[in-house]
Amino acid sequence: MKIISRSIRTGALAPPTTATAPSASAAGIRKGSQRRNRAPLKMNCPILIVISLGWLLHAHAGSGGFTVEAAISNRGSNSRSMSNVQQSAVAPSALAATLPRFLSRGHTYRAVVGDTLVLPCQVENLGNFVLLWRRGTNVLTASNIMVTRDERVRLIDGYNLEISDLEPQDAGDYVCQISDKINRDQVHTVEILVPPSVRAIPTSGQLQARKGGPITLECKGSGNPVPSIFWTKKSGANKSSARIGDGPILTLEKLERTQAGVYQCTADNGVGDPVTVDMRLDVLYPPDIQVEKSWIHSGEGFEAKLVCIVYADPVATVSWYQNSFPIQTTDRRTMGTRANRHTLTIRHIQQEDFGNYSCVADNSLGRSRKYMELSGRPGPAEFYSPKWGRSTDSYNLTWKIDSYPPLEEVRLLYRRVLMNDSYQQPGRWHDFILTPEHRPSSEPLTHIMSYTIKNLHPGAYYEAIVQAKNRYGWNEVSDIFQFIVAANKEDVVPEESEVVASSKSRSNGAPVGSLPGSMPHSLLLHTALLLALALSNCQFDRRRLGLG
Repeated sequence: MKIISRSIRTGALAPPTTATAPSASAAGIRKGSQRRNRAPLKMNCPILIVISLGWLLHAHAGSGGFTVEAAISNRGSNSRSMSNVQQSAVAPSALAATLPRFLSRGHTYRAVVGDTLVLPCQVENLGNFVLLWRRGTNVLTASNIMVTRDERVRLIDGYNLEISDLEPQDAGDYVCQISDKINRDQVHTVEILVPPSVRAIPTSGQLQARKGGPITLECKGSGNPVPSIFWTKKSGANKSSARIGDGPILTLEKLERTQAGVYQCTADNGVGDPVTVDMRLDVLYPPDIQVEKSWIHSGEGFEAKLVCIVYADPVATVSWYQNSFPIQTTDRRTMGTRANRHTLTIRHIQQEDFGNYSCVADNSLGRSRKYMELSGRPGPAEFYSPKWGRSTDSYNLTWKIDSYPPLEEVRLLYRRVLMNDSYQQPGRWHDFILTPEHRPSSEPLTHIMSYTIKNLHPGAYYEAIVQAKNRYGWNEVSDIFQFIVAANKEDVVPEESEVVASSKSRSNGAPVGSLPGSMPHSLLLHTALLLALALSNCQFDRRRLGLG
């Protein structure tokens, strides 16, 4: 405020001029007065801004100070008024000091079953009055005399009531009462927290249902507070999966065999640890068979294993057939079972062992059959070449074929595919017959072959298939393999170019509006308004004084 008053004295008020001087001197005095007035006027604009900001800060600080001082003043006046009241009440309080009164207060207590709880009852000026503890109409203690026969209840540290080994039925209101004419009392409310418990319905925890039908799983929880219940299903590693239901009832519609297993009902109320009960669901269904391989390749003198995996409930009986004739166990043919995996092993294979086999499973709900073929023909070709070629007019195709006997002939077919975003138009097949090199029987059964296809179009798409023959016949045609011829020698492999483009787009993708150090628009706007106001006041002062 000193700064404000000084600014007003030096800049806002000019000393008055005398009217008795001559006109010439008066004109000089006016010019001098104008010169004296201009100097302070140059400071009026910045001083106006400083004065305004200083006044705002002072007013803000002053308002808080005033509030604090007012609050302190009010507290002082209140303390004085309270002192007056206390002085005026000295006589009645002196009379009431001889009457008994409670020092403790009624409260609501929560305790867990099995814990020990102490209910306070502290009285001042009890004198010859008797202090009672009662629960409802039942008196527990009278003065220091134990009236109740419950050995868990006793008085400690005066008249505080201790209850040990709490039970659910101990919940309720406990009253500490002074036996005067008013019968003043103090009430404590006790709530007993009971950890959760849960049981399955039925108690055996065993349930059965047919595949395709519904099933309802139910459990019942208890405790205080009432527990919340949710369901999970144990996984193969004997661990619980994610939550699959809430509430005491879980209903499953249109059962599948995969829904069989152990379900867990969990109850939790925040008192102690959650508790869980297991329920086992068996889904009854006819046999379902999966074969490990539908086509098994082998050779004479070697061994082959045919595997069926059978799912069934009730458990199914499994039998094996060759060309619709049941197979009997011999020294070369044995059948084994491990869990639901059933295996037919054929040793020292002979030519008559090749053919069709079937695995048949039966239970009380139905029958299922799956077929397999044991063959000496070559296995299907598998390609090893990269999809993108390196030459502009040729491509090297590499593949492998499993065959116990030597390969006699290999057939390679390829064709060009005209394609764009909307359609594909394959060309005609080009067929090559290849003669494999002779391979001794001591070498591995895997044959690795390659062939270079020439006179191809740069940048074109092609697809190829391979078929092989040994003394047992032709194998199945391989899956179609697609490849692309390089467009020119300087081409980058498309996968690499995509990676480069992706990294460039990431590096150039700076977020908009995150330029560091940029001034907020609101600050610019407030600054412009403040400057405009100052300039406007300056122009107004100049006009008023006749200077502009």
